[in-house]
Amino acid sequence: MNNIFVYCEMEGGKIADVSLELMTKGRELADTLGCELEAVVIGNNLEGVDKELARYGADTIWTAEGKELDPYRTLPHSAILCGLFKEEKPQIALMGATPIGRDLGPRVSSALHSGLTADCTSLVIGGHKDNRSGKEYENLLYQIRPAFGGNIIATIINPDCRPQMATVREGVMKKEEAAKPGKGTVKAIDWKKYVNDTDFAVKIIERQMEERKINVKGAPIIIAGGYGMGSKDGFKQLFELADVIGGEVGASRAAVDAGFADHARQIGQTGVTVRPKLYIACGISGQIQHTAGMDGSSMIISINTDPEAPINKIADYAITGDVNDVIPKMIKYYKQNSK
Repeated sequence: MNNIFVYCEMEGGKIADVSLELMTKGRELADTLGCELEAVVIGNNLEGVDKELARYGADTIWTAEGKELDPYRTLPHSAILCGLFKEEKPQIALMGATPIGRDLGPRVSSALHSGLTADCTSLVIGGHKDNRSGKEYENLLYQIRPAFGGNIIATIINPDCRPQMATVREGVMKKEEAAKPGKGTVKAIDWKKYVNDTDFAVKIIERQMEERKINVKGAPIIIAGGYGMGSKDGFKQLFELADVIGGEVGASRAAVDAGFADHARQIGQTGVTVRPKLYIACGISGQIQHTAGMDGSSMIISINTDPEAPINKIADYAITGDVNDVIPKMIKYYKQNSK
């Protein structure tokens, strides 16, 4: 009781990356609080998931298994999670800000009257003093996320209601196996006592899944363009550079809104979060809405005409110049030196 729970989403028979990222963060938070980390998996054919989750620090793995539970459906999954949380009373519950998490999280938090902070970029344990009542709280979950269009960073707390619930987008947290594996105790959920026949009223007749054609998140090298690229034609040189060095092309929201690039390439608060080995920011000013999605990159190179551009503050190397001059030179010299 009063442990940390992570809802682990299944994708094609595998645990989703965002869930493993949350397990890594959950293990860190559990160690800070001195409590246990528990995972919840709902689906079918769950053999082997306990071993993987134990490697990521899970002390307990709750499983609800049945052919009726795969693929995901809102009503049965939310009923199972609500029933489990009412009995086990976790202090913190985390899930991915995926289409499933965005559907499931608000429904569960509403049913439990617990509240929910969506799209967190950081989760930290800390204290709080209510200035009105003078009451002091310890070991609260700081749910940190950009707010008001990314103009401020808000720290949200939930002093009195439990569980403290938050969703986190894929790629925001690191995915690392625990230094010491969790106990990995498997507990089967008697899920049929939580659901009603009406929860299965919606039947999935046909399901089609389309694979991503553009995988910016998985690219080790990203060449990202901003509004400073000037046009859709300006982006063509980014694709050429990406082809030469074996990278993928990304874009800021301003560039996507201007029609320079597809939305699938958008990086930032309202796009994808990436952690490549090399990130080359071309014509990007570096507002917080964008940097929230790429500041975990191992190395950042910025190319901008403005030496005072915010992106330069987080860049390892800043090139002051016109992208239309710099990028062709990069392409030329890389081709020469790679022969």
